Formats: sequence, C-alpha cells, structure tokens
Amino acid sequence: MRDLPDDNNWIPETRRAIGNRVRTERERQDLTQELVVLAARIDRVTLWRVETGEESKLGTLLRIA
Repeated sequence: MRDLPDDNNWIPETRRAIGNRVRTERERQDLTQELVVLAARIDRVTLWRVETGEESKLGTLLRIA
C-alpha cells in the first residue's frame, strides 16, 4: 500500500490537479463550460468549483466524464 503524508496538505493540491485536468480536457475538446454544464446536468458554479480545485466529489466527476 502506498504511503500518504501525515498531514492533509496533499488534498487541495490533488483537487487543483484534477480541476486542471478537467479544464484542460474541456478546452482540448473545444467545449464551453455551458455545454459541459448542460451535458453533465450540473450547475455552472459546480463546474467552476471542480475546475478551480474547490470541489471534486466523485459523483460530480463521473457526470462530467
């Protein structure tokens, strides 16, 4: 099993990395936030939170994927 750091500082960093990947892929596919919001059936603020690393709930990520 992989060792994790003793503190939780890695969590925000990982959320930001996930958000960056989501945004990069959205832009690579030339999709607007509005198109992703409509297709994933989430609101715009939720997508913004994912892309900025503030939120990364599994259910939300699965909808975006």
